[in-house]
Amino acid sequence: MNSSTIRQSATAPLFKGPARRASLGNRGVALLVALMLASLPVLSFGQSPCPGIHVRILDIRSSTGTVACALFESPDGFPVDYLRTATNVMVIRVRKGQARCDFEDIPPGTYAMAVVHDENVNGKLDTNWLGIPTEGYGFSNDAKGVLGPPSFSAASFPYDGKTLDLTISLHY
Repeated sequence: MNSSTIRQSATAPLFKGPARRASLGNRGVALLVALMLASLPVLSFGQSPCPGIHVRILDIRSSTGTVACALFESPDGFPVDYLRTATNVMVIRVRKGQARCDFEDIPPGTYAMAVVHDENVNGKLDTNWLGIPTEGYGFSNDAKGVLGPPSFSAASFPYDGKTLDLTISLHY
């Protein structure tokens, strides 16, 4: 068998006709690559593959301390008493001025998020003698309160059980 016989028999099941070649050409290769990429899950674009509430925290003043992300499903204890009343709490170290909290297996419902940058790692949001926070804090919907923290309803958002990406900026 010579090489032309091997090439022709290898391509025979794919193409009918005597002299057709199995060459895709540049457009064919580009189409094949595009189809392969389109069928891949979106993992490389910063999204988590698991459904849940994924929170990216911005404007962290320093890499000192931890960030606590508290997910509330009711106004009870929101946002002050987050360690005792939040549905889920995630405490993570700040790395290179960045933090991300991923809450998975969360049932659909209405939630509110509070984030605290606990720079001295004492487990609470420190305030000055007037009660004004001296550490970073932020809320879902970028909610703000008047003479105190925002209400649960101002920070609340619906969650349908699928992937939800939130971004919360801290204020100091």
